[in-house]
Amino acid sequence: MTRRYLRLAATLGAAGVLAGSTVAQAAAAEEGRGARAQHVLLVSVDGLHQSDLARFTAAHPQSALARLVRGGVEYTHASTTNPSDSFPGMVAQLTGGGPGTTGVYYDDTYNAALLPAGTTDCKGARPGAEVDLTEDLDRNQDSIDAGQGLAGLPGSILRMTGRPQTLIDPAKLPVDPRTCRPVQPHSYLQVNTVFEVARQAGLRTAWSDKHAAYDILNGPSGEGIQDLFTPEINSKAPGYDGDWTKDNQATEQYDAYKVQAVLNEIDGYDHSRSQQVGTPAVFGLNFQSVSTAQKLRSSDGLRGGYIGKGVPGPLVEKNLEFVDQQIGALTDELRKQHLDGSTTVILSAKHGQSPIDPAALNRIDDGPLLAGLNAAWKAAHPGAGDLVAHAVDDDGVLLWLNDRSAAATGFAEDYLLAQNGSGVDIDGKARPFTRSGIQKAYAGKAAADHFHVEPGDPRVPDVFGVAQYGVVYTGGSKIAEHGGDHADDLDVPLVVSGAATPNGVRHDGKVETKQIAPTVLKLLGLQPDALQAVRAEHTRVLPVR
Repeated sequence: MTRRYLRLAATLGAAGVLAGSTVAQAAAAEEGRGARAQHVLLVSVDGLHQSDLARFTAAHPQSALARLVRGGVEYTHASTTNPSDSFPGMVAQLTGGGPGTTGVYYDDTYNAALLPAGTTDCKGARPGAEVDLTEDLDRNQDSIDAGQGLAGLPGSILRMTGRPQTLIDPAKLPVDPRTCRPVQPHSYLQVNTVFEVARQAGLRTAWSDKHAAYDILNGPSGEGIQDLFTPEINSKAPGYDGDWTKDNQATEQYDAYKVQAVLNEIDGYDHSRSQQVGTPAVFGLNFQSVSTAQKLRSSDGLRGGYIGKGVPGPLVEKNLEFVDQQIGALTDELRKQHLDGSTTVILSAKHGQSPIDPAALNRIDDGPLLAGLNAAWKAAHPGAGDLVAHAVDDDGVLLWLNDRSAAATGFAEDYLLAQNGSGVDIDGKARPFTRSGIQKAYAGKAAADHFHVEPGDPRVPDVFGVAQYGVVYTGGSKIAEHGGDHADDLDVPLVVSGAATPNGVRHDGKVETKQIAPTVLKLLGLQPDALQAVRAEHTRVLPVR
């Protein structure tokens, strides 16, 4: 798949802000900076939109985020993967490929070729299995250490192992029919990662994320990340009602653990600060607090979400300030350790969040829709079982069917597009919906074509529905979600700042977050084509210089 390579526009803004750069200007901006970085710190802020970043930095010109933007290249039209879920979004940033190439469509999917978890007699087993890459894989999903058994939690969480794959319960993994063995998350990924390429070059690697299942970022070798810190975000949060995402203050506390881990790594230690190992060449973390602030109707006495189209409410604004402070702590520590001149910081997001217009919200319970589809199928096919094998509906619809024939996928599409009903708006009032809240549907071969895979691919959804703007599939109270392909889901920030970059460059052409992967390697003086997905999709390095 070819991608158009977009160069910096050679235009100087009247207000003194670079909209592009001539060769002479770029050379002047890069004075004192080398062509390579020794370290790349990647920071993902789940839910953050480019519009959020632009609004915040304009209002806070002395903030850490504003300094980051001024110190490098800001790509104002960057988009994440479609579906815009955490797993394909993060995997793209670290492989250079989209779902069709990586084989990762969501964090909880289905594979028509694998066998269900717990299968021991593989010869007689029927193929078709859920591939769950969430907290469900943990030995103990109620504990922030995923079942390691640390004393003194959550305060002792930094002592969590850097090999969380050991905390995954193999009985919960799908089974490979060829070997009759469980498929680990890293084995499920179809291409290699930035971490593996860096390791092969003798460089140190580290990462911090929200589930042990982020073992997937180790890549097929299983050895890409030397220090992987994954406190479980969906575990019970002591002192709060629910997990770490149900109260925004709890999410901030959770994020702070990961920040401390990266601070330790900047100082040359492992995440626990128990071993001096040297600052990683490739490392980073993701933040969850902005995402929960966008989803919660209210928390800690503050209104969540947006109060007008694109206007953050007090809880989101508070969390933008929180993330800014934490990023400031990271960049300050780089300066303290004299690493600021040799480190490139990349800021982006796995996904956005939709809708950012509260007036557009329409919450639709997908349970009755799926039950109705199964009932209609069985009524039309006496003796048949459920048509839907697995479904993931956030602000898009992904269905995997037990019958993958053209007749069955067409039946599912026709049924969903014929359903009308009532959802719930931002104020809890009934709001009508049509076509199951779907704007456009891809079924069967059309779905495979959409993701650039062969029809019958065991991983691709049989039905992929693009939701109407504002639709969130939930029977609960959340007011935003991700996973779809509206601008609110896809338009994320992308800033490459620090070592080996010019200062104050604004790039307004379209780019994709999967371009982060080859850019990281290029910054470190490694070959971007060492990534299999880069070769498969012809993913270009971001125009940095």
